[in-house]
Amino acid sequence: MRPFSYLRAQDAPSAVATATGRPETMYLAGGTNLVDLMRLGVAVPDVLVDVSGIASGTVEETGDGTLLVGAGVRNSDLAADPLVRRRQPLLSQAVLAGASGQIRNMATVGGNLMQRTRCPYFQDVTKPCNKRLPGTGCPARTGENRNLAILGHSDSCVATHPSDMAVALAALGAIVHVEGADGPRTVPMPGLHRLPGEEPERDTVLGQGELITAVEVPPLAFAARSRYRKVRDRASFAFAVVSVAAALDVADGIVRDCRIAFGGVAHTPWRAETAEAVLRGATATEAEFARAAEAELAAARPLPGNAFKIPLVRNVLVRTLTDLAEAS
Repeated sequence: MRPFSYLRAQDAPSAVATATGRPETMYLAGGTNLVDLMRLGVAVPDVLVDVSGIASGTVEETGDGTLLVGAGVRNSDLAADPLVRRRQPLLSQAVLAGASGQIRNMATVGGNLMQRTRCPYFQDVTKPCNKRLPGTGCPARTGENRNLAILGHSDSCVATHPSDMAVALAALGAIVHVEGADGPRTVPMPGLHRLPGEEPERDTVLGQGELITAVEVPPLAFAARSRYRKVRDRASFAFAVVSVAAALDVADGIVRDCRIAFGGVAHTPWRAETAEAVLRGATATEAEFARAAEAELAAARPLPGNAFKIPLVRNVLVRTLTDLAEAS
């Protein structure tokens, strides 16, 4: 690990002032992803700015029922929060599906959103990787790509975003609060994370030095009937092969509204807006759920090793929506 300097931030503005315009400076909160990348030699910061003492660690309810989740909230605390468990069970389930209990006790909401891909070529500094070193190529396209993207990828990168929590937040239409050199701003989800295009090294739309301070989860009445389902290679501490976050509003056998997002299939948490549009006003049947899945997956471009993800996503979505419809 390369030597680095360590600073403890006193507040968000001073942290931002330290990091702005200095790409060799990185923020440290729980450190569950960054420290791993530093050990691998993938992340080589000159300066670490510790923001763990300034990020809010509370979940607060505003007057309209919105939940304001501080960026410093530990994943375990978010999953266990009574309001989250009652109003947005898919969010609690998604957080519990990620990592181990020990890591959830350290990992923060802000850091979870900013974690990097687990693509094996990105994590191996002996291999070329456009995300790690732009212009060197993407050997994953013809190499080991079983767990990589089928949607939204480019010639430059086929990596997937690893966060379970981010998939649930994309389905819920969360809003990310950010502090930057020009002051505070908000970024919607989806919208925080980028598709790779020609700049796969940029995971998000945040500028250098911008700091996530909170995540706003708007009220959504039918989110109480929601589920997060994750398919993985082993029972615990494994990233999603595919995952589905879904909330369903059914009345008299008709879908009035729905929210759907996929994980493990793209460079971003993938909001399935085409499937949602197909389902609104449709009958709540397995046939209609399958039709919506197929409409969403029509744009899929599988790689040599991951074409199986297309029927897998379809089947997981149909099963999840069927379970929700039967529980309505």
